[in-house]
Amino acid sequence: MTNAMGPDDTGALRFPFETMPAFGEVIEIRPGILWTCIPLPYRLDHVNVFLIREPEGWVAIDTGIQTADAKAAWEKLLSGPLRGDRISRVIVTHHHPDHIGLAGWLCARFDAPLLTSYSSYMGSRVISHGDNENMTRDNFDFYVGHGMTEEGAGVVAIQGNDYLRRVGELPTSFQRLMMADVLEIGDWTFRVLTGDGHAAEQVMLYCEEEQLLFAADQVIEKISPNISVFAIEAGGDPLGHFLRSLRFLRAQIPADVFVLPGHRRPFYGLHRRCEELEEHHQERCDLIRVACARGPQSVADLVPLLFPRELDPHQMSFAFTETLAHVNRLVRRGEIKPLRTGTGIVHVPAEGA
Repeated sequence: MTNAMGPDDTGALRFPFETMPAFGEVIEIRPGILWTCIPLPYRLDHVNVFLIREPEGWVAIDTGIQTADAKAAWEKLLSGPLRGDRISRVIVTHHHPDHIGLAGWLCARFDAPLLTSYSSYMGSRVISHGDNENMTRDNFDFYVGHGMTEEGAGVVAIQGNDYLRRVGELPTSFQRLMMADVLEIGDWTFRVLTGDGHAAEQVMLYCEEEQLLFAADQVIEKISPNISVFAIEAGGDPLGHFLRSLRFLRAQIPADVFVLPGHRRPFYGLHRRCEELEEHHQERCDLIRVACARGPQSVADLVPLLFPRELDPHQMSFAFTETLAHVNRLVRRGEIKPLRTGTGIVHVPAEGA
């Protein structure tokens, strides 16, 4: 199933494919480029995997999470649309479990090399060794220090251990992908780009000749990728990194590129989507700044302002750390400042802001 619909003159988002591939099935993006989905056990119930044909087999871009359902989807692919073929290389865009979880399994099964950024490989290895009492205590103190109840922090602080069950053992070596590398895959030549904010040194691939951008989670239609601050870098500014990466894409990549994202549908309208994401995060920063002007606000106080729906512990961990990302952006901009109290950190307007 293909569709040659291109962008319109307004820059509005357009979607060549009305439906997404069912688990275990594929949609042909271009001759030699396939799109499939692998299931996730979350509210966002899938991750996109793209396959590019080369003489030795198929290059897989991302792998899915390590679950029985995800492996079953791969088995259906390998006995169906990919029957008789092999995975020749595995490219992982970033270290999150839904993208790297089955990388080791696929690499071992097909004796295929792993290609990813240094940050993605080492980040995954570090997290995988993080199941220890000190890290859990640091996470607990981090959440409580920003206003979360001890009961809530006790649940959320151990969420990181879920990572250990969702990522299989990685190969002991990998091929590093860096910004401005040139990668040949079959008949296509790709320039390696990297972005930050959602994940450090997230890999994207751009084919200028075909005007294709494998954007990973940097730019997705309809939803904003999670931007989080964690205890290990509590003063970090991932939102600033993310917004700079969006500006970089708008400067480097034409507006009429066909965007193949890590979730949801491929689309045209890269520049407009980048603008929408920037506007979305500015609106959230505005909400926080106004709230702090009314009185001191902890991160826990601000979470319901940005995420008014009821949240389960998994969702709360992302909501809390993303709220802090917006707080830290405002601190970096000199619009609010942290104030330490006897119970933790609150935020108030900065002098002269």
